[in-house]
Amino acid sequence: MSPQTAPDPEELRDACREGSARPLRIGIICHPTYGGSGVVASELALSLAARGHCVHLFSYSVPPRLARSPGPVQMHVAQGIPYPLFQSTPHDLAIVSSILNLHRSEGLDVLHAHYTLPHAVSAYLARAAAFFDHDRRAPRMVTTLHGTDITIVGNDPSYAPLTQFVLQQSDAVTAVSNDLARRTRDTFCVGFGGPCAIDVIPNFVDAELFHPRAAGGATHAVPSAVHVSNFRPVKRVPWLLRGFELATRGTNARLTLVGDGPDQAAARSVVRELGIGERVLFLGERDALPELLAPADVFVLASSEESFGLSALEAMACGTPVVATRVGGVSEVVDDGVSGLLAPPDDLEGFAARLKELLFDRKRAMAMGSAARAIAETRFARGAVVARYEALYRRLVDGVRET
Repeated sequence: MSPQTAPDPEELRDACREGSARPLRIGIICHPTYGGSGVVASELALSLAARGHCVHLFSYSVPPRLARSPGPVQMHVAQGIPYPLFQSTPHDLAIVSSILNLHRSEGLDVLHAHYTLPHAVSAYLARAAAFFDHDRRAPRMVTTLHGTDITIVGNDPSYAPLTQFVLQQSDAVTAVSNDLARRTRDTFCVGFGGPCAIDVIPNFVDAELFHPRAAGGATHAVPSAVHVSNFRPVKRVPWLLRGFELATRGTNARLTLVGDGPDQAAARSVVRELGIGERVLFLGERDALPELLAPADVFVLASSEESFGLSALEAMACGTPVVATRVGGVSEVVDDGVSGLLAPPDDLEGFAARLKELLFDRKRAMAMGSAARAIAETRFARGAVVARYEALYRRLVDGVRET
């Protein structure tokens, strides 16, 4: 169901009052970013609210996907107070207090943390404190793993013991891909003293918003590729640019880069070095992603780590095939030779060859784009995936597993 068809806010508020058995009271904690975890958490919140649940989202700023939606998700911005003793404002502790205030006044059935640190820690503290409130049952705690919270951040010795602890203390743990679930078990499940249960629930896409018709009839006279990311080092945008130049040397093919982040300066430097400034466009952060993805011939992704690849899925829903590195869970999203082409992660020439192969064969690209759209509509349909989260919540709230 699209967020635009959400129930009237007043009706939803009535449904969330004490004594109503059908809706769940759900708190979601996420980063307010353009990255995958913030996008999925926001879209999940909107979808759950559209299904009639009472949904609260906690963060230190309003996530972009939520900000532009009319859906009746209740937003709680918790930034904490600046104080000379703190190097940075401890917004994660402010979020805990915000959750406790809400739980004491209205109650929460489920607390869902997206990205392990710091959000699973915040959820754990809030749940632990809620146990001392004898007037209300403490909320069930769900932690969703999105990728770098396990493979990079959580795996660092500075955080690994804490990551393992909050995973063990969660009432349920989900991962966005089978690859991420496997890596989590291999890294953190030794010494758990019991089974390491991880439910694999993939990311999803709004196939009504991300649709081929978003192109609005726009076409590119020259072969065009598009990339969307947060320009973190793991996305390897400078490496991608070298692959693009190698694949398109001597042509007028163009590349549009959407997003911003720490590697943008390095990416611009590579563009100057390679002399392709007239063929590469830096757009920065944009909300009009469907309109940018749908007209492109190919979506490109060159990550060194990618537990799912949400931007690739959104491109697929727009009917745009994908050329990507075969890392992590990407092969669970992109069917090599069907909805796109995959290359070994450290093979620049192989990546360039696959990009050249698809970028300059518009007929094949269109066929793969149609297949990509069909996969997005079926395997990663919003309704089916959200229903799996809903079933998980119901299972926990009904007391199958008590903490």
